[in-house]
Amino acid sequence: MGYIKGYDSETLREQVDQVECARRLAEIEEQRSLPALLERVWLLKVLERLDEALTLADESVRVARMAGTRKDVLRSRVLHATILQSRGAYAAAEQELATCASEAEGQNWAGIAAFAYQHHGRNAYEAGDFELARESFKQALFLRREAGAPDQELETVLLAIEAAERRRSGQLVSS
Repeated sequence: MGYIKGYDSETLREQVDQVECARRLAEIEEQRSLPALLERVWLLKVLERLDEALTLADESVRVARMAGTRKDVLRSRVLHATILQSRGAYAAAEQELATCASEAEGQNWAGIAAFAYQHHGRNAYEAGDFELARESFKQALFLRREAGAPDQELETVLLAIEAAERRRSGQLVSS
């Protein structure tokens, strides 16, 4: 999605143009295709309209199960888990993301597995488990390289690894 302007170096959350995201959401509000549903979920998430995002995320998983591929179902489930994470339900998000990452790896879908591990790492990071975050980000980096991801995607993961290492070091020093 071209609405991401960068990532906050402390929270690792997307930095977006809120006005542009709201405009795009209004533009696709009535579309019912799976890609449009997923985009709407993400837009609602970054606009912090989490109750609406969760409802629509549930719907996107159902639609993917009925009319999509297994890859579509995994993408929908990962996005659903990110909504749980944004709502502070870290344990539920962790379980769903770990399951999705494992399933994608089992199918040799490196891109989807990397997507799941990246979010698994962000979830762990927000929950304060910086060691797990670091491990997940490293797995995402490995899989993104395997999938031939562009340098910009690799750089994003490297920055996340550094942030997790900084936080982890800070925890070890203060202990």
